[in-house]
This record gives sequence, structure tokens and C-alpha cells, in this order.
Amino acid sequence: MAGLFPLRVGLFFRKAAGRYGMLWTGAAIVGSMSVLALLAPWIAPYDPTLLNVHAILQPPSTVHPFGTDALGRDIFSRMLYGARVSLWVGFVAVGIAAAIGTVLGLVAGYFRGLTDEIIMRFVDVMLCFPSFFLILAVIAFLEPSLGNIMIVIGLTSWMGVARLVRAETLTLRERDFIAASRLAGAGTVRILFMHILPNAIAPVLVAATLGVAGAILTESALSFLGLGVQPPMPSWGNMLMEGKDVMEFAPWQSLFPGAAILITVLGYNLLGESLRDILDPRLRR
Repeated sequence: MAGLFPLRVGLFFRKAAGRYGMLWTGAAIVGSMSVLALLAPWIAPYDPTLLNVHAILQPPSTVHPFGTDALGRDIFSRMLYGARVSLWVGFVAVGIAAAIGTVLGLVAGYFRGLTDEIIMRFVDVMLCFPSFFLILAVIAFLEPSLGNIMIVIGLTSWMGVARLVRAETLTLRERDFIAASRLAGAGTVRILFMHILPNAIAPVLVAATLGVAGAILTESALSFLGLGVQPPMPSWGNMLMEGKDVMEFAPWQSLFPGAAILITVLGYNLLGESLRDILDPRLRR
């Protein structure tokens, strides 16, 4: 029996790796990027804004692991600080979008009727506009800054969450435990936030995880176009913008930020898809 225990443990982890391998991979990527971003002030070997005219466009080496840019700044240090910007934008923007979408979805699904029609028609109108071009139009009238980017992305990304929460609320409001809560004298706010919301939170978590990846891509695109995070503050998007002019003879200036965006977005997508498979009972085998 003692000899069978290691075999059973090995079979368990092999089965778990097959079922949750994508989840673990996504969680490892997201966790690693988050730790690097949090520890950037202690890990970064140089000041990300420090100019060095004696180290312009140096290739990767032991002194500068990812090389330097056209102003002699260390790309590795700038990437670490850029991770802080990208992840901060993703979390805050998705938090705003999830809060707005959850409240509107709960109200629309619970009250139905005219309230539902007004909210959902507003959602339909918002969905008619391509989100990125809508963000561009709003940003054009505002001063480019990190705070404005987070707010604008959040205010233009809540529609999907609202539709998901509304669908769950329409189903949950007819359940017996909601009827029992009404008979017990529970108020509308208590029913919405203490009984319906906890049971409708699963799709919100999935949408929020996938939304972080979308927010990081949006911030990178805006910064690449010069409408996002402004130099000298580093972000992966404006690092790509600075590297496009020296792509032929200094490809490392664009290669490493582009790879960071790719890996981070992939990690959040893997994590979100895995959570969807685990939390949605219809997809369980």
C-alpha cells in the first residue's frame, strides 16, 4: 500500500495538469508579471528615465540585459516600470467597467419592463460604436494622462458585463430563495447585492480577467499612437513607438516590449478561458 501512494499522487497531478494545465500556465504568467511589476524599484538595475549618451542603442549584454534605446536608457528597467503602468491601467479600468456593468445589469434584470428597455437600448447604442475608435474620440478632447486613460477605457468597456449580469439576474430572480427573501421582508437592495450578486459573480470574474488583457492592449495601442502614457514615463506602448524608427538596426528596442505585451495578454486570456471552463457548469465534463 505504501508503494502505491506515490503512484496515486503522480496520477492525480497528471490528471490535474491535463485538466487545469491552461489555468496553471495562465496563473503562472500573470503571477510572474505581477511580482515583477511590484518589485520593479528593487529589481530594476537603472533609473528608467536616466539618459546616458555613452550607451546609445547598445545591444543586449551583461551590463544591459535587454540593451538600451536611442537615449541610452536601459530597456530592461523601462520594461519593469512599464509593467506597473500596463497592469495598473488594466486593473483600474476593468474595476470601473465591472462596477458599472454589474450595477446596471442587476437593475435591468431585476426590475425588467421599462427600466430594462432603457438600460439595454443604451447598451445597444454603446455597442454600435467600435470601442477603440470611441476611446480615440474621447481621448482627443482630453489631456493624455494615465488617469484619463484608465477612466475612459473603463467607461467604454462595461457593456459586456452588463449583458452577462442581466442574463444571470433574469434567471435568479425567479428562484425560490429570492421569493423566500421577499416574504421574509428583505429590501430590494439587500436582495440585489446579498442574494443575486453572489450567485451571478462567476461570469463577472471571467469577463474581468479577459478585460484586463483587452485594457492592456488598448493602453498599449493608445501609447503607441502618442495618445496614452506620455514620455518620459515608460509604458510598453510608447516603448514600441520609440523603437519603430530604429527597427532595422536596433530590433531589441521593439522586440522585448512586444514580447511582454504578447506574453501578458496570453496569460490573462488563458486564465480567463480556464476560469470560464471551471465556473460554467454547462462546460464541465
